[in-house]
Amino acid sequence: MVLVALGYPLVRQAVMSFQHFGLAQQFGAPAEWAGLANYKEILTDPYFWTVFVKSVLFCLWTAGITMALGVLFAVLMLRLSKVVRTILNTTLVIVWAMPALASLTVWQWLVDPRSGLLNYTLTSLGLESFNNFNWLGGNFWTFYLIASGVIIWASMPLVTITIYAALAQVPGEILEAAQIDGASWRQQIVRIQLPMILPVIALIGVLQIIWDLRVFTQIYVLQQAGGIASETNLLGTYVYQTGIAQGNYGVASALAMVILLLTLAMTFKYLQMLYRQGGVE
Repeated sequence: MVLVALGYPLVRQAVMSFQHFGLAQQFGAPAEWAGLANYKEILTDPYFWTVFVKSVLFCLWTAGITMALGVLFAVLMLRLSKVVRTILNTTLVIVWAMPALASLTVWQWLVDPRSGLLNYTLTSLGLESFNNFNWLGGNFWTFYLIASGVIIWASMPLVTITIYAALAQVPGEILEAAQIDGASWRQQIVRIQLPMILPVIALIGVLQIIWDLRVFTQIYVLQQAGGIASETNLLGTYVYQTGIAQGNYGVASALAMVILLLTLAMTFKYLQMLYRQGGVE
């Protein structure tokens, strides 16, 4: 089933990355063989490297903050009462399960230049420069700031719940022994609990990087709301615009293969961690 669902599209994409698609192909003509021309066009295009660097930096930024906040909230949940912890857990699940388009609509309302809550709050604090400030269309820095906020907000619940579940499985007798030896609560967290669940943190961290590297929906929707596409493209939206919007399926397929190779490099590390965790060398 995996081969049927994923194998054929992958092989088809690999073949298309070596083909040229133009106007004639839109009228049924067979695609012309292009060899490595598509890959050469990509690797010699300065815009591709700009998008590539932006994508990697954006991925590391969002994944790093997501993991830091996830660990912080997971540790905090250990100190909360059962009622408060249940409410917080429920809230996190709702946030994680919320459809991306629905949450993005709310975020667009928040950053609306004229009636958005963010600008209203900042101007109320005396920051008049944010009056009618366009977060999504002003420049790519503010666009990425909002986009990273959206992605971190949507990704953090799963990270928090996973790490909290791992922390809750640390044997109580180990913590009791540490407490008898005079270890403070902070020392128990930093020197015992977090090191014991480090494999879980590493695994979810690698997965987070893979997910953030392939982000598409959030960037595309925010671009439609006012972002400057040429300046705010990441790899996912760049492939979409090249293939679907421009009809250049050969170059788009080659771009997708580059993303696939980058993702496989991360996945290889993830599989190594899984094998190591399962006792397989």
